[in-house]
Amino acid sequence: MSKVSILGLQLPTDPRWVDLASISLEAILTDHAFCEQKAATACISLIQRYPEKNRLVEELAPIVTEEWGHFRQVLAEMKKRGFTLGKQRKDAYVNELMQHQVKGGTAADQLLDKLLICALIEARSCERFRLLSEGLEDAYLRDFYRKFMISEAGHYRLFIDLAREYLPEEQVTRRWQYWLQTEAAILKEMEVRGDRMH
Repeated sequence: MSKVSILGLQLPTDPRWVDLASISLEAILTDHAFCEQKAATACISLIQRYPEKNRLVEELAPIVTEEWGHFRQVLAEMKKRGFTLGKQRKDAYVNELMQHQVKGGTAADQLLDKLLICALIEARSCERFRLLSEGLEDAYLRDFYRKFMISEAGHYRLFIDLAREYLPEEQVTRRWQYWLQTEAAILKEMEVRGDRMH
């Protein structure tokens, strides 16, 4: 079984992506930094929207701190290499995912989609970090990204677990399959770019 299928992802990243990323290190690190920042913000937004869901609040509060810590780690790595944090760019991948969220529906349907989109982004990030940890020539960066890979895998599982906490297992499984298929279709149509984490 491939590492992609372990995560549930239906389409592996184009193998050219790592080579492109390796020649765009300043750009990929900039994009990575902003991805970590947005991950922290997404957790804060969930806590603000669902303060009555105790497990969600308790589980995501430390993730906010962890993701912000990752942002700072990437900044420190950039500074060490003489890189400058560039401007945040639109994340076409995430924006396209958002277009497929349930329109209307119940509050529970909306919560489910929010949690599963977060899980999907973490799963794809985990897969990409694994590729960087195996494919970059820079030994230090390979180890750097291996640590991020392990962290993202844990986050992916947490969002799935939270979905199962608040919604029926069958509904979570059915909607997760929808999202896996949707994400694969989106990725298939996207240009392969080495200056983007997604």
